[in-house]
Amino acid sequence: MKRVANLCLAYLFIVAFLNCEVRADIKLPAIFNNNMVLQQQSKVAVWGWAKPNDNVTVTVSWNKITYNTKSNEKGYWRLKIETPVAGFTPYTITISDGKPLTLGNILIGEVWVCSGQSNMNMRMRGCPDGPIEGGPEAIVLSSNSGIRCFTVNYVAKATPLDDCSGIWETASPQTTPLFTATGYFFARLLNRVLNVPVGLIHASLGGSSIEAWMTSNSLKDIPGIPVPATDTEITNPYNTPTVLYNGMLHPIVGYGIRGAIWYQGEANRSESALYAKMFDAMIRDWRNLWGIGEFPFYYCQIAPYDYGDAYNSAYLREAQAKVMTTTPNTGMAVLMDANSEHAIHPANKRNAGERMALWALAKTYGMNKMHYRSPEFKSLDIEGRVAIVTFDVSTDPGLTTYGKEILNLRIAGKDKQFYPAKAACLANKVYMFSPSVAEPVAVRYCFDDTSATELFSIEGNLPVSSFRTDNW
Repeated sequence: MKRVANLCLAYLFIVAFLNCEVRADIKLPAIFNNNMVLQQQSKVAVWGWAKPNDNVTVTVSWNKITYNTKSNEKGYWRLKIETPVAGFTPYTITISDGKPLTLGNILIGEVWVCSGQSNMNMRMRGCPDGPIEGGPEAIVLSSNSGIRCFTVNYVAKATPLDDCSGIWETASPQTTPLFTATGYFFARLLNRVLNVPVGLIHASLGGSSIEAWMTSNSLKDIPGIPVPATDTEITNPYNTPTVLYNGMLHPIVGYGIRGAIWYQGEANRSESALYAKMFDAMIRDWRNLWGIGEFPFYYCQIAPYDYGDAYNSAYLREAQAKVMTTTPNTGMAVLMDANSEHAIHPANKRNAGERMALWALAKTYGMNKMHYRSPEFKSLDIEGRVAIVTFDVSTDPGLTTYGKEILNLRIAGKDKQFYPAKAACLANKVYMFSPSVAEPVAVRYCFDDTSATELFSIEGNLPVSSFRTDNW
């Protein structure tokens, strides 16, 4: 009897083993998990891995539709599902290759990628060199099932990864401290105004250069930027080309999104002449990789800061502003009032996030009658010794200095020597002169590392960026 029992146990073990070989469990990328937000009213991609050449079904609870596909010879499968209008009803998705896997508490809403360097990576709890202005109160009041964030854990690789690590978290005092602060304030305003769930996919790294977030394809026309062939060639992950894209962005490319927000540039301030070209190439390449058209891309201009070196960061701010003219469907949030001369991580991340949200509300969500963009230089006129700068805002209500003197304007004549100017603001114009310049030909405003703006739009209270009228 004992022998028979042992034979039976052996038989059952063999059957169980063969069943494991015949039927493999579905494996999904980390981005597809409980609590995720899917982009509303879209055909969003879902993908994963199963046994090679296996049948896979995906059933969604909002309309009970089942989608069918088949994995390839390596087990990879991918299909697209249709999502309904945004709402706060939680749904489920069941993926099966014979053994079902169900994802729960899924919301349909607006999904945005958040990327860049430390000013995007700075969390709601603050960082070692400073807190978030208003952060503690915002965290305590942050309980909201309609705001969710997936933070991609740091990885740098020489070749693109198929997956990353991270989890979807729902906003609450327990979780919000680790949310990207800029992203959180962006999401919070969209959530309040649109009354829809907002999902953030956060992939950033402090100190990282733009080329680290670019693909080798987007860098092919950029001279002097070597791309590593193996991980052993990654000497510095923060500025090695392609490695952060490969490790942190490639695994989520294709996930259904509305657009992207970006806060980066400090690490590239010595390459201002090249930055606009790289930025344009990166945005166009991301759009091509996602395959959903020219999705909106909004970004923060770097704030004034005393870097203490030979590079004038105003040139980098100028390059960032240029991208709005070269790259469709982009918009820049100006942070010239960040009070950040001695803080490379400005504490007021609410302005950073909400000013990008204003762009999104106006340009992406159709609320274009509101004032959403900072005034920009329009023209320079010379009347005798007076230079007159006109901005692209209406004369009513125009600009304001809030009663402060304008101290950061400079005028030059043909000798290219700049002198401080006396100035007055009226409607959408600024009139200025210098007793040292008899025939002005050029004007610069806040065109250095640290000068903060004194000019704001009355409607919207948005700061004027640094600018110059010359190309010297």
